[in-house]
Amino acid sequence: MDDIDKKILNILQENAKITNREIGEKLFLSRTPIFDRIRKMERKGIIKKYITLLDPRKIGRGLTVFCFVSLKHHSPDFTALFKQEIDKNTKVSECYHIAGNHDFFLKVMVKDVEEYYSFVSTELAIIDNIAQIQSSFVLKELKYELAIDLS
Repeated sequence: MDDIDKKILNILQENAKITNREIGEKLFLSRTPIFDRIRKMERKGIIKKYITLLDPRKIGRGLTVFCFVSLKHHSPDFTALFKQEIDKNTKVSECYHIAGNHDFFLKVMVKDVEEYYSFVSTELAIIDNIAQIQSSFVLKELKYELAIDLS
Protein backbone atom coordinates (compact mmCIF):
# COMPACT_ATOMS: atom_id res chain seq x y z
CA MET A 1 0.00 0.00 0.00
CA ASP A 2 1.35 3.38 -0.94
CA ASP A 3 0.26 6.90 0.07
CA ILE A 4 -2.35 7.09 -2.69
CA ASP A 5 -3.97 3.85 -1.51
CA LYS A 6 -4.05 5.22 2.05
CA LYS A 7 -5.67 8.44 0.85
CA ILE A 8 -8.27 6.45 -1.09
CA LEU A 9 -9.03 4.37 2.00
CA ASN A 10 -9.39 7.46 4.19
CA ILE A 11 -11.82 8.95 1.67
CA LEU A 12 -13.83 5.71 1.40
CA GLN A 13 -14.04 5.40 5.19
CA GLU A 14 -15.58 8.86 5.32
CA ASN A 15 -18.05 8.16 2.49
CA ALA A 16 -18.31 4.69 0.94
CA LYS A 17 -20.81 6.00 -1.63
CA ILE A 18 -18.34 8.42 -3.20
CA THR A 19 -17.68 7.75 -6.87
CA ASN A 20 -14.33 6.88 -8.38
CA ARG A 21 -14.53 10.11 -10.35
CA GLU A 22 -14.97 12.15 -7.15
CA ILE A 23 -12.06 10.36 -5.48
CA GLY A 24 -9.97 11.01 -8.58
CA GLU A 25 -10.81 14.72 -8.45
CA LYS A 26 -9.67 14.90 -4.84
CA LEU A 27 -6.41 13.09 -5.64
CA PHE A 28 -5.86 14.56 -9.13
CA LEU A 29 -6.09 11.15 -10.79
CA SER A 30 -8.42 9.73 -13.41
CA ARG A 31 -11.20 7.27 -12.66
CA THR A 32 -9.41 4.19 -14.02
CA PRO A 33 -6.43 4.10 -11.63
CA ILE A 34 -8.77 4.76 -8.70
CA PHE A 35 -11.00 1.87 -9.82
CA ASP A 36 -7.99 -0.43 -10.29
CA ARG A 37 -6.53 0.44 -6.87
CA ILE A 38 -9.85 -0.11 -5.10
CA ARG A 39 -10.41 -3.47 -6.82
CA LYS A 40 -6.87 -4.55 -5.89
CA MET A 41 -7.47 -3.63 -2.23
CA GLU A 42 -10.79 -5.52 -2.29
CA ARG A 43 -9.10 -8.64 -3.72
CA LYS A 44 -6.35 -8.46 -1.08
CA GLY A 45 -8.95 -8.19 1.68
CA ILE A 46 -7.82 -4.73 2.79
CA ILE A 47 -11.35 -3.54 2.05
CA LYS A 48 -13.59 -6.15 3.66
CA LYS A 49 -17.01 -4.73 2.84
CA TYR A 50 -19.07 -1.57 2.47
CA ILE A 51 -21.71 -0.85 5.10
CA THR A 52 -24.36 1.66 6.11
CA LEU A 53 -24.23 2.87 9.71
CA LEU A 54 -27.60 3.17 11.42
CA ASP A 55 -28.56 5.20 14.47
CA PRO A 56 -29.48 2.47 17.01
CA ARG A 57 -31.90 4.72 18.89
CA LYS A 58 -33.90 5.43 15.74
CA ILE A 59 -34.36 1.73 14.98
CA GLY A 60 -35.39 0.64 18.47
CA ARG A 61 -31.97 -0.46 19.76
CA GLY A 62 -31.27 2.41 22.17
CA LEU A 63 -29.57 0.38 24.90
CA THR A 64 -26.01 -0.85 24.39
CA VAL A 65 -24.63 -3.40 26.83
CA PHE A 66 -21.10 -4.73 27.03
CA CYS A 67 -21.31 -8.28 28.25
CA PHE A 68 -18.42 -10.37 29.52
CA VAL A 69 -18.88 -14.13 29.35
CA SER A 70 -16.77 -16.80 31.03
CA LEU A 71 -16.96 -20.46 30.08
CA LYS A 72 -16.70 -23.45 32.41
CA HIS A 73 -14.59 -25.47 29.96
CA HIS A 74 -12.23 -24.11 27.31
CA SER A 75 -11.89 -26.91 24.79
CA PRO A 76 -12.08 -26.04 21.08
CA ASP A 77 -15.44 -27.83 20.84
CA PHE A 78 -17.04 -25.75 23.61
CA THR A 79 -15.58 -22.54 22.16
CA ALA A 80 -16.90 -23.42 18.69
CA LEU A 81 -20.35 -24.16 20.12
CA PHE A 82 -20.45 -20.78 21.86
CA LYS A 83 -19.35 -19.04 18.66
CA GLN A 84 -22.07 -20.79 16.63
CA GLU A 85 -24.76 -19.69 19.06
CA ILE A 86 -23.52 -16.08 19.11
CA ASP A 87 -23.26 -15.97 15.30
CA LYS A 88 -26.99 -16.74 15.09
CA ASN A 89 -28.02 -14.03 17.54
CA THR A 90 -29.02 -10.73 15.93
CA LYS A 91 -28.85 -8.77 19.20
CA VAL A 92 -25.09 -9.36 19.43
CA SER A 93 -23.37 -6.91 17.10
CA GLU A 94 -19.79 -7.75 18.11
CA CYS A 95 -18.07 -10.68 19.80
CA TYR A 96 -14.42 -11.02 20.73
CA HIS A 97 -12.56 -13.98 22.19
CA ILE A 98 -10.37 -12.27 24.79
CA ALA A 99 -7.61 -12.99 27.29
CA GLY A 100 -7.93 -11.97 30.93
CA ASN A 101 -10.63 -12.49 33.54
CA HIS A 102 -13.28 -13.42 30.97
CA ASP A 103 -13.36 -15.46 27.78
CA PHE A 104 -15.63 -13.39 25.52
CA PHE A 105 -16.63 -9.77 25.15
CA LEU A 106 -20.00 -9.09 23.53
CA LYS A 107 -21.59 -5.87 22.38
CA VAL A 108 -25.34 -6.27 22.66
CA MET A 109 -27.83 -3.75 21.29
CA VAL A 110 -31.42 -3.95 22.50
CA LYS A 111 -34.46 -1.73 23.03
CA ASP A 112 -34.30 -1.48 26.83
CA VAL A 113 -33.38 -3.23 30.10
CA GLU A 114 -36.38 -5.55 29.86
CA GLU A 115 -35.30 -6.77 26.44
CA TYR A 116 -31.74 -7.26 27.72
CA TYR A 117 -33.07 -9.29 30.65
CA SER A 118 -35.02 -11.46 28.23
CA PHE A 119 -31.94 -11.85 26.02
CA VAL A 120 -29.76 -12.97 28.93
CA SER A 121 -32.30 -15.34 30.45
CA THR A 122 -33.73 -16.92 27.29
CA GLU A 123 -30.92 -16.69 24.74
CA LEU A 124 -27.52 -16.29 26.40
CA ALA A 125 -27.73 -18.14 29.72
CA ILE A 126 -29.13 -21.25 28.04
CA ILE A 127 -25.98 -21.75 25.97
CA ASP A 128 -24.21 -24.82 27.32
CA ASN A 129 -20.98 -24.28 29.26
CA ILE A 130 -21.45 -20.67 30.40
CA ALA A 131 -20.03 -20.15 33.88
CA GLN A 132 -20.54 -16.40 34.36
CA ILE A 133 -22.09 -13.38 32.66
CA GLN A 134 -21.17 -9.83 33.66
CA SER A 135 -22.94 -6.85 32.12
CA SER A 136 -22.01 -3.17 31.82
CA PHE A 137 -24.65 -0.76 30.55
CA VAL A 138 -23.64 2.19 28.40
CA LEU A 139 -24.85 5.43 29.95
CA LYS A 140 -23.63 7.75 27.20
CA GLU A 141 -21.59 7.17 24.07
CA LEU A 142 -18.64 9.57 24.13
CA LYS A 143 -16.77 8.38 21.05
CA TYR A 144 -17.71 5.97 18.30
CA GLU A 145 -15.35 5.81 15.36
CA LEU A 146 -15.03 2.96 12.91
CA ALA A 147 -12.55 4.62 10.57
CA ILE A 148 -8.84 3.85 10.95
CA ASP A 149 -6.71 6.93 10.27
CA LEU A 150 -4.10 6.01 7.66
CA SER A 151 -2.40 9.41 7.36
